Amino acid sequence: MGDIKRKADIRVDDTHVAKLANSIIKDAAFKSRASDIHIEWLKDKMRIRYRIDGVLKEIASPPPKELQEALISRIKIMAGMDVAEKRLPQDGRIKLDIEGRKLDLRVSIVPYITGESITMRILDREILLPSLEKQGLTEANLEILREWSKKHNGMIVVAGPTGCGKTTTIYTLLQELNREEVKITTVEDPVEYQIDGINQMRINPRIGLTFAQALRSQLRQAPDIIMVGEIRDLETAEIVVRASLTGHLVFTTLHTYEAPGTVRRLLDMGIKPFLINSSLLGVLSQRLVRTICQNCKEEYKPENWVIELTRAHKDMKFFRGKGCGKCNKTGYRGRTAIHELLEIDDKMKTLIAKDAGLEKLRKQAIESGMITLREDGIDKVKQGITTIEEVLRVVPGS
Repeated sequence: MGDIKRKADIRVDDTHVAKLANSIIKDAAFKSRASDIHIEWLKDKMRIRYRIDGVLKEIASPPPKELQEALISRIKIMAGMDVAEKRLPQDGRIKLDIEGRKLDLRVSIVPYITGESITMRILDREILLPSLEKQGLTEANLEILREWSKKHNGMIVVAGPTGCGKTTTIYTLLQELNREEVKITTVEDPVEYQIDGINQMRINPRIGLTFAQALRSQLRQAPDIIMVGEIRDLETAEIVVRASLTGHLVFTTLHTYEAPGTVRRLLDMGIKPFLINSSLLGVLSQRLVRTICQNCKEEYKPENWVIELTRAHKDMKFFRGKGCGKCNKTGYRGRTAIHELLEIDDKMKTLIAKDAGLEKLRKQAIESGMITLREDGIDKVKQGITTIEEVLRVVPGS
C-alpha cells in the first residue's frame, strides 16, 4: 500500500482509498446511471447500493474490509466534513471532474447503531434538461401548464415526494421562460441545475440565510419570476403567497402525496383561504415510473386482474421487459413521469373558502376533470411505456 497519512487519528491511504472512492462514484454516475449512492453497515460488513431508476441495487463486490473505514474517512475529507466526528450527522458537498465530466454530489452522513451511513446524491451538471414534451405530460396538461406560465402573477406548485422530479419539471419551465426581457431568480437548497441567464441563490441556514430571508432580499431585486425550491414553513409560505399577489409569477414545491392534498397542506399551515384563492393558479403532482427497456421489450398476455384494472379491450396489447444486459436484467431502463393536474376553478375556490377537508377537495377535483396519478399511469401502461406492476409500486392503494 502507498504512503499512509494520519488525520484526526484515522488512517487513510491516499492512493488506494482515493482511487476506490472515485471508482465508486464513476461507476455509479456513468456506468450504472445511478442517482444516489448508499454506503451503510450490516453488523460487521459494509454494503454499497446504487439507486437506479428509483430502485436500490446492491453492487456485487464491496471494498475489502481493511479499506472500509478508510473509505468513509476519505469521503468525509472530500466533502469537507470533520473526520473525527462520528456521533453527529454531517452534510457536505463534493465537486469532481471525472474524464471531463463535472459532477456535484450532495453528501449526508448519519450515525446509526451499526455505524455511519453515507448517502450521496449525484448531480451531473452537464446533463441537459429535457423539453416539456418529454416529461410525460398529456397534451391537455401541457397546454394548461404553459397557460399558467404565461401569467404575470400567481403561484404554481409542483408536488410529490423526494426524488420525483419536481425540480426538473420547474427548471424545464424556467428554461422556456428564460428570455432577455424577463428577470428570473431562484432560492434553492441546493442549486441542482445551473442555467445561464437565471439568478440562482443557495440558502445557508448556518449564517441565517433561510428560504424566507433569501426571498425577502430577492423581492427587492424586482424579479418577474421567482422559483422557491421548497415551502418548509409558514413564514416562507406567507412570503411566497404575498409575492404571487404583488406582480410576481412564483414556482415552488411541496412534499404532498397528491394535488388536492397540496391545497389542504397550505390551509393546515395557516394560509388564509382567501389568500389561496387569490394566489394559487394550480398544482401539478407527479411521480416517476420506470419505462420498459426497449432492447428486451416483449408482448405478453396479462392476468385477468390486469385487464380488469386497466379496463382494456380484448384486442389491446400488453408489454413488459424480458430482462437483458442493458437493463441489468430488470426489464426497465429509464423513467418517465405520471401526473395529476389540479386547476383552481370556481367550485374549488368555494370549497377552499369553506376550509373543506381533503376528501371533498379530491372529489371536486375529479368531478372537474382531473386525471389522477393512477389513471395517468394506467394510460401509460396502455401505451406500452411502462407496466401495471410499476404503476402500482409507485401509486399504491385504491
